[in-house]
Amino acid sequence: MTTVDDAGMRSEAYAIGLLRSMLEIPSPSYGEAGLATHLVNTMRELGFTAHIDAAGNAVGEIDRGPGPTVMLLGHMDTVPGDIPVRLEGHRLYGRGAVDAKAPLATMINAAAGAVDFRGRIVVVGAVEEETPLSRGATHIRDTHDRPDALIIGEPSGWETVVLGYKGKLDLRYRVECEPTHPSNPTPKASELACEAWTVLLDVLGPEASHAGFDTPGPTLVSVRGDLTDAEAEFSIRTPPGYDWQDLVDRFAARLPHGELTVINEVGACRVGRTDPVVRALTGAIRELRARPVAKVKTGTSDMNTLAVKWDVPMATYGPGDSALDHADNEHIELNDYLRGIEVLTRALLELSGRLAPRRHLALAPSPSASDTGGAP
Repeated sequence: MTTVDDAGMRSEAYAIGLLRSMLEIPSPSYGEAGLATHLVNTMRELGFTAHIDAAGNAVGEIDRGPGPTVMLLGHMDTVPGDIPVRLEGHRLYGRGAVDAKAPLATMINAAAGAVDFRGRIVVVGAVEEETPLSRGATHIRDTHDRPDALIIGEPSGWETVVLGYKGKLDLRYRVECEPTHPSNPTPKASELACEAWTVLLDVLGPEASHAGFDTPGPTLVSVRGDLTDAEAEFSIRTPPGYDWQDLVDRFAARLPHGELTVINEVGACRVGRTDPVVRALTGAIRELRARPVAKVKTGTSDMNTLAVKWDVPMATYGPGDSALDHADNEHIELNDYLRGIEVLTRALLELSGRLAPRRHLALAPSPSASDTGGAP
């Protein structure tokens, strides 16, 4: 690691220790309460005003006087699956090491370390990002004033800034049929549920693919059931401006049996390279003598959820190789993690001087929220 003075070495050791402690607390979707309590206590120790809100999000605020409000929002939840937490060389292994505890730990460390920032920094550890409804980010969006800038914590790689994501349309198709013998030529529920996937691909057309940003990308999430009752779930990643309602209407017209339901829909989002947040992050990367990369992703994140209502400068940033998302060997390169903290700290200082404050961002816990407990 980079040679630094004693204070810097203590800072690096603390940053690594914080991330490791987060990895040691399992936090699958709907089970984030333990990690939320840990993060609230940690942020209070670092000088934040912190609480757990009504959705179960861990929310911390540092107010350093008049100036803009910058929100840093990452997610606490992970996909299921245990990966023993261990350090091998400069790699730290554990479920969530990439997606997305390292980006969230980066945000906490950067907010605490940006001592010359003038304004307010709000850090949110959101619940349920890995679920269709993104309840944590939705709660923040619907209950708090807009900040002056927003950074979403997802693994981009420490030298990369993400400008946008595809949208997402989640569908459920359920069909019921009268009981019949398996040899009866009458269509069975299980057959119809499987056939719906072929129908969806035909409706989307031959260009549908996850390979590009400007085309829809379908996924068959699940098929379950039997001859009389079956269900299939589909997820379609949608490009900017995509008419998802037209797709639903055309798909439903091709399904003579059963019921098609929209589970969730969120539009694509994208900012330009001149966005103030993008410029602050890419400038900080250059200051560390690296060449910044800007890209869009074919997945979806909480950036989509917040962009629905918040028209503010925003981007996504965080250390970690996104190819390791949900992988059985998920790990973070510690050098990249520490560089990510430095990049984000520098970017916050740049934003402090670049942004004009919009308004005060009220973050007092609601009367029903718990200061130290988990989600209700």
